[in-house]
Amino acid sequence: MLQLIKKIRERTGAGMVAVKKAIDEAGGDEEKAIEILRKQGAGKALKRADKEAKEGVIVSYIHSNNKIGTLIKLLCETDFVARNEDFQQLAKDIAMHATALNPRFIKPEEVASEIVAKEREIWTAQLTQEGKTAEMIEKILVGKEKKFREESALLTQAFVKDPQKTVGDLIVENISKMGEKIEIGEMVRFEL
Repeated sequence: MLQLIKKIRERTGAGMVAVKKAIDEAGGDEEKAIEILRKQGAGKALKRADKEAKEGVIVSYIHSNNKIGTLIKLLCETDFVARNEDFQQLAKDIAMHATALNPRFIKPEEVASEIVAKEREIWTAQLTQEGKTAEMIEKILVGKEKKFREESALLTQAFVKDPQKTVGDLIVENISKMGEKIEIGEMVRFEL
């Protein structure tokens, strides 16, 4: 039991009591316990959604070749959390992720409709060449657009250090752990 608690704590960053309760609720199933903890974190994040995040840090990550780098403004509610080592590490991890995966937007809904329209033209032409019917093409386009928006946006990309969760999931976990609203204010990526 202690080994399982330790393993889940390492994976989720949740507190010992919360992990133990989740394991009991999941009947000892590790994956179910993690899912329970993630749902609890999402609930806490929703409670914090109306709070104002006006403190935070600006963090940079420069790749070892000195040719790619990212600045991230990560916001929280209080200066106390902004100075917290875990919060600052979160900002560094997000900056490193953005440097590695080059998201063009922060949220999927921010992807410009002109960009999506151009992609839809290309997809439509490809699917037409494959002999798909108009009805099939429309259904496929819905899925392709959703995937394209998610892959283009920082919050919905699979986190580079742990592809089992998105950057958004990582932020929700930290909201749960730190008890404050956390959001990405701005992101700027530079590349030679």
